[in-house]
Amino acid sequence: MPPRASSARESVPPQQLSRASSPRTALEEDEVPFFDLVDDLQQHVSGISQFLIIHLSLGEWMARSALGINVQDITKLKSAGLNTITGVKMSSKRQLLKIKGLSEAKVEKIKEAVGKILGSSFSTGLEVQDKRQAVQFISTGSKSVDAILGGGFQTQSISEVYGEFRTGKTQLAHTMSVIVQLPSVMGGAEGKVAYIDTEGTFRPERIKAIADRYGINGDDALSNILHARAFNSEHQQELLEELGGRFSQERFKLLIVDSIMALFRTDFSGRGELSERQQRVAVLLTNQVQSDPGATLSFAPGGAMKPIGGHILSHASTTRMALRKGRAEERVAKLVDSPDRPESEASYKLEDGGWTDV
Repeated sequence: MPPRASSARESVPPQQLSRASSPRTALEEDEVPFFDLVDDLQQHVSGISQFLIIHLSLGEWMARSALGINVQDITKLKSAGLNTITGVKMSSKRQLLKIKGLSEAKVEKIKEAVGKILGSSFSTGLEVQDKRQAVQFISTGSKSVDAILGGGFQTQSISEVYGEFRTGKTQLAHTMSVIVQLPSVMGGAEGKVAYIDTEGTFRPERIKAIADRYGINGDDALSNILHARAFNSEHQQELLEELGGRFSQERFKLLIVDSIMALFRTDFSGRGELSERQQRVAVLLTNQVQSDPGATLSFAPGGAMKPIGGHILSHASTTRMALRKGRAEERVAKLVDSPDRPESEASYKLEDGGWTDV
């Protein structure tokens, strides 16, 4: 991570401003393409290269051949929020049979086509290592918190941040909404943000204040944030499904749900279109806490408070961080669970420019 200025404003070199304000398109980068569009099911020819599978449009596939799954079947899959082949693979046959108009025979045919395109689910350790090379780290705005995370929150991963009122959960969401647009040398990922707001706490003026800290235009930062207010659990589900289609076409690098459990309890990892196994985005979930009377009799992280959602959400998240209030303006972030980082704590504070060091 680059060193950060101690002042409230952190300027961006002029040559990087345009890159920070205009994230590249989904395929405009020197990394392996990561979206396998469900349209490709219409043509599943054995031996076809993975490059063609990912890059050719539906029209191009139709021009080459009309074998495999028909357009109507693809439309039905998309209507159910399944926009990628990997998303279909991650859905069980029982789930696919719930889609109106898909018979058991058709589901079998779809599964067969998916298998021919994607091949074996097994990879060698070296292949997994190569995939991990594409992981990006998105800064929280605080160097001390970034340090315990190994550089920031990771793409290809779901992270949950929970804490009581005024510990900075929504502030973190706003801060990362700006930082993710910055170049990687500044802790960003040069991408757009999808922000699902379940409590009506998104504030454009906060985004502008944080953008000013990094020396970028506030309106440019706002233009790269796709915001939606979710009003009920069904609406939230529809928004997640819609994002599956948008993610397959545009360069999104961060998905925020603030807060994930406000409207309903859901196994988030079950959403194939948005799972860390499918997208090269960082998924940030904020969560509320509730009192835990039994905590005094155990060694439960977070003391007498526990995050809402229980084991369902905890198992869906790769990284979990608990926030609490410290002395005066100090806030403390505790890394509770991570597959590659030790349990540790770091201090931060909340300013007009978002999360920063104490």
